[in-house]
This record gives sequence, structure tokens and C-alpha cells, in this order.
Amino acid sequence: MQGRRIRVRGQVQGVGFRPFIWQLAHRMGLCGDVLNDPEGVLIRVVGANLDGFETAIRAEAPMLARVDAVESTMLDFDPPEGFEIVPSRGQGAETRVTPDAATCPDCLAEIRDSQDRRFGYAFANCTHCGPRFTILKALPYDRARTSMAVFPMCPDCAAEYDDPGDRRFHAQPAACVACGPRLWLESGGEEFSGDPIAEAARRLACAEVLAIKGLGGFHLCVDARQPQAVALLRQRKRRPDKPLALMADEAAISRHAEVSTEEWKLLRDAAAPIVLLRKKGAALPEALAPGLDVLGWMLPYTPLHHLLVDAVGGPLVMTSGNLSGEPQVIGNQEARDKLSAFADAFVMHDRDIARRLDDSVERMTRQGPMVLRRARGRVPGTLPLPDGFQDAPQGVAFGGQMKAAICLLKNGQALLGHHLGELDDAVTWEAFQQADRDYADLFDHRPEWVACDLHPDFRASRHAEATGLPLIRVQHHHAHLAACLGENGWPLEGGKVAGILLDGLGLGPDGTVWGAEVLLGNYRGFERRASLTPAPLIGGDRAQMEPWRNALVRLDQAGLSEWADELFPQAPRDLARQAARAGINAPLSSSAGRLFDAVAACLGICPIGQSFEGQAAMRLEALARQAPETSAEFTFDTHGGVIDPVSMWQQLRRLQVAGVGIAPIAWQFHAALADAFAREARDLVEAGDAQAVALSGGCFQNALLLDLTIAALNDLPVLIHRKTPANDGGLALGQALIAAAHRLG
Repeated sequence: MQGRRIRVRGQVQGVGFRPFIWQLAHRMGLCGDVLNDPEGVLIRVVGANLDGFETAIRAEAPMLARVDAVESTMLDFDPPEGFEIVPSRGQGAETRVTPDAATCPDCLAEIRDSQDRRFGYAFANCTHCGPRFTILKALPYDRARTSMAVFPMCPDCAAEYDDPGDRRFHAQPAACVACGPRLWLESGGEEFSGDPIAEAARRLACAEVLAIKGLGGFHLCVDARQPQAVALLRQRKRRPDKPLALMADEAAISRHAEVSTEEWKLLRDAAAPIVLLRKKGAALPEALAPGLDVLGWMLPYTPLHHLLVDAVGGPLVMTSGNLSGEPQVIGNQEARDKLSAFADAFVMHDRDIARRLDDSVERMTRQGPMVLRRARGRVPGTLPLPDGFQDAPQGVAFGGQMKAAICLLKNGQALLGHHLGELDDAVTWEAFQQADRDYADLFDHRPEWVACDLHPDFRASRHAEATGLPLIRVQHHHAHLAACLGENGWPLEGGKVAGILLDGLGLGPDGTVWGAEVLLGNYRGFERRASLTPAPLIGGDRAQMEPWRNALVRLDQAGLSEWADELFPQAPRDLARQAARAGINAPLSSSAGRLFDAVAACLGICPIGQSFEGQAAMRLEALARQAPETSAEFTFDTHGGVIDPVSMWQQLRRLQVAGVGIAPIAWQFHAALADAFAREARDLVEAGDAQAVALSGGCFQNALLLDLTIAALNDLPVLIHRKTPANDGGLALGQALIAAAHRLG
């Protein structure tokens, strides 16, 4: 009989797509079959109204599906009686893989229903929710290729799995208490014999620290309402100031945070990210996020988390379970070995985690959502390549040294991998190498080229060199610019844009450290049209953690050395100045990040040292948001493409002497910086040299700076990051696009 062969491409495995096709075909009276293969979903079908069938595939696709293409050709074949789901074919992947998804309402209702056989079961899931990428070992996506393979289904689960009318029809992780993963609590090497959830809640109420095995790794958990528990966790983990993520139900979040409609939508997304929310209402311990006006909140996203939050009845700290600088722990024995010094007890289970995934972190701005850390729930989602890149050969880019992530280009898609961390750490470096192998094997990736940062000493750069593939080195800020262009679908031949790139540091082609630039360029190249006046980074890397060093050199440049002496009397100023004059371990830098540190230090924010990257700048932003918005009074002088902060420092000093509070001063600095760089970019657009303005670099995670910069651009076309990080977590995407443009010619 004559029918159709229909190929569906996209995020179509692990989302209940074959059961959906089965049900659709039966509803429409069609015959044929459906299967998974490396390219996605393949359908053979005969019957009437095949056009309507194809239309319904797109219109009615399952909630977790993302259909990229539906392609059909005529086909002669002998169909079976009715419609069948047949076994998968092949290995490897040309298709997209579904990220892990938060517990759906139906599964949540079951675990709370005392009459349901999954009542209180910590691993309930269905085709609409549950683990995907964190349990996947190979493609196509079938149970035998996941860490659920060791759990044979009981008769009841098998009946659901085989029933086309059940929402667990072909749900690969489906399980119950009789056949699935087991949960337990252990302490001191002994397993607790009672209800692990009830015992965990009791221990949390007693201010104990628990290590809890979740979806992509272990969390360290305490009751967020208890200052002594928060202090104990910080003391044990040696994490004095870095904000701690919180998990709670919607009622608890409403009691402690200001949540807009858009933020609720983000919290309730299937990805269940951590969302930064303004503090409001009932106060929680200041030690959760010292000096900040926001807290990072997430909803429970597995049945285990829901059961625990229900039992505790209040918000929980859920911070990454790891040694300082290392990636998150994922194995049970690994947790015992590494987290025993932190945790009083462990909540464990026996479902292996195939790959570690941190929680994604996002925030809502006036321009929409912004991804700060791309991880669980967002990865391995792909981005379509812009027009002009469709014929780009397969390649891979390895990002930078910090916030490492890998990007694969294949078949018109870019796959930006999960957040890995700082490659200075040996264990993170091992995780990076494993991720490279993992992505290549899982997605059957065979790169023809490799891209990396211009800095030759980055571990990612050395890794790229060792591949032996044709290598394209990409300047750091050019990569930031291209990442922003790519996310926004800017065509390969779309013309040049003015890029405002503000971040911590990146090696420039002139050998200096860049970090505050206006570039005119596209994927194929760039010109540096404006930049911040450089200043020495006294002590090299130490300048990133000791803000007084940046303040000292900036105040000296502004003729305010006496003020610097007053501000930092205990610091080794003479030695620092000698090093700056001699250029000894004091490379020149135009870093915007270090300018933020300098202003913060002069306002008494972390002047001598900060305990985590960005601490001073985050506190400065929080202060600035407390001030009423007024017209900008501070100015940067610009001459010959050099943006000079000398006059800004002098104006800042005058306000400080006049007794103006630090919040208005912090706001004035943000406004002046935004205006200075927006003015340079605006001139390029108005002169016809650029078609739009792109904003990228880690400083644009600062929502206030982003808003002020966009306002200063006077309604010009502006491209910003929403789905990929503006920080170095998006760097590999830009590198990959620049390298692809180079290969395409």
C-alpha cells in the first residue's frame, strides 16, 4: 500500500513521543509503526488524511517535546494490522536529547495520595517528567541504555509501560517501591531502619547538616530558618559569604520573596532552575546571602525533594555537595569519602547518576529571563545555527578557564554543554575531559576542527592543541560578541554590530588583559573601537580577590593617592606601587570587573578581600538598587577611543566628602559606566558602521547595569543574552561560531 515515511527531528526521545504517535494514529484510524533511531523518530503510516496526521504531530506534540522538523516522503509498504511501536534501531545520535524535567502534577498527586501504590515513593515519574539526561548512557533513549537498566519492572509497572492508554506507556524510568530505586538514610556508617524522610526532617529540625543525593548530584542541606544551622554549614564548608541556594514550596517562597508573574513562570518551568528573587516579607537569616538583596530559590523538582519539603514545612538550604573548587559529588562512596566532614547524615539512593549536573541559575530582568548558569534542566538543549551556518562542518569549542563549558556544532545545531566549573582544579579538569569524551560518544560527534581561547596557558586551550585537529584560536571578547550574535540568530552575512563587552579579563591580541571594550565586528572579525583606560593588576591573579589593589592604582591615576592611603592604611601600599611602576607581576588591564571591585573597595565593600568571585560587585549592585533613580552626575572622559574614569573618581570623592550615602554613589557609578560605553556604541550605529548593539560579558549579569545600558542606547536595536550565559559559560558558543565562519570562508 502507498503511505508515507515521516521523519520527526528535534527533542523527541524521552518525552513520550512514540506513545503520542501511537495514540494519534489509532484516533485517526491509521496503520503503520513508529520507532526511535539515531536521527529522532521514524514513522511509517498508511490511511486517509495523512496531511492532517502530519499537522497534528506538530500541533499536539507532548509537553516536553521540541519539534525541529517533520519531513515526509511517499512510501510503498505492507503495514501491520493497526499501529505498532517497534524496537529502536542503531546507536549514536543525530537527534536532541531531553533534559531532566521537574515532577509533573500527576506524579506529585500520586506520591501524596495514601491510596495510591506510589504513595511516598521518592522516584515516581512518567513520560511528562523525571530523569532523562542524568541517567542516559547511550542513544537511542531506551531503558537498557540508562542507569535504570538494573531495575527490572514488576508486573504492575510493566503493565503500565505496555498500556498505550497509560501516561507511563514506554516511560523508560518508570518504577515503584516494589521494583525501582531504594531510598535510605545512613549516619556513622549505619543505615537507619525507619522512614528516611521522617528521620531526615527530624535531623534538620535539630540543626544537623544532611548530604542528599538528588538528580544530578549531592546537595548539602540545612533548615534555612535556623541561623545556627546555616552558620554550621558555612563553617564546615569554609564558605563564609557565597550565597546559598534555597528550596521551598510556593507558599514558603511567597512568604519570603517578591515574585512577579514572570518569575513564577520561570520557577514552575520544567527545568526548575534556581531563580534570583528580591527579599520581601518574613526575614530569613542574613547569613544566607550576606549583603545581597536577592536570594536564589527553586521549587522541589523530584519526588524526593517534594517529600522532604513537605515533611520539614519550610525552606531548605540546598547547596552543591562538593569540596571547595571541585565539581559536585555524584557517587555514594564518593559522598562518604568527601562529604563526611560536612554532613551529619546521608540521604542516599541506589540509582546511579550517569553525569553530574549542577542546578541551573537564572534571573528575570526587565528584558526577560537571563541564564546565569546553564545546567540541569537546560542541558543538552540545542540552539539552531543562524542563517548561513547550515553547511558548517562538525566542530567543537572548549571555552575558557573559568565557568568551563563545551560547545558542539553538528547538523545545523549548536549544543552548549553544562557548566563544569574552574579548570584550575584538578578534579574539575578531569570532569572536563570526561565531558568531552561523553558528548562525543553520546552524540556520535566527529569534529573536523577545534576552537579555543587565545590564551595559550588555559587548560582548555592546551586540550584543544592536543586533539591534533585544525585549531582556531579566538580572542576572548570576540567570542563573547559572537555568542550573543548566535543566540539571537544574527545571520552570517548580517553585517557588523557594535559590541559592548564588559567582564573580568581576557587576553587581548596586544598582550594586555582586556575587559571593557567596544568592538565593531561580526563572526569573521572585529576592530577595537573603544576601551577603558588600562591599569596594572598588582599581584596578577591576587588583584581579582583583593579589591584594594584595584582601588589603589585607580585612585593614584586620578590624583587621589592621599585618599587611598586613608582608605587602606594596613595594606602594603608602597610595595604595591613599586610593583605597578616596575611592571612586576602587574599586567595592564582594562577590566570592568576590576573597576567594579575598585569602586566597591572605596565604599567600604570587601576592601581587603572577597571570598568568592564577584562578591564586591554583587554587593555594589545590591546597594545601587536601594537608591532612587536620578539623572547621571558622574562622567567618564572619552578621547581617541579611550574611556577614562579619572573624572568619575574625582566626582565620587566629592560626593563622599559631602556625606552622600554609599547607595546613591553606587547607583551613579552604574549609570556613568553604562552611559560612557553606550555613547561609544551608539555613535557607531548612528554613523552607519554598525547595524545593532550587542551586550555581553559577565558584568551584564548585573541586571541594573543591563537596564541602564539599554536605556542609554536610546531605542537602538539591542541584542542580549537570554538562553545562554553572558559570562564565560557562553564563551564556547561564540568560539564555535567564529571557527565555523572561518571554515566556511
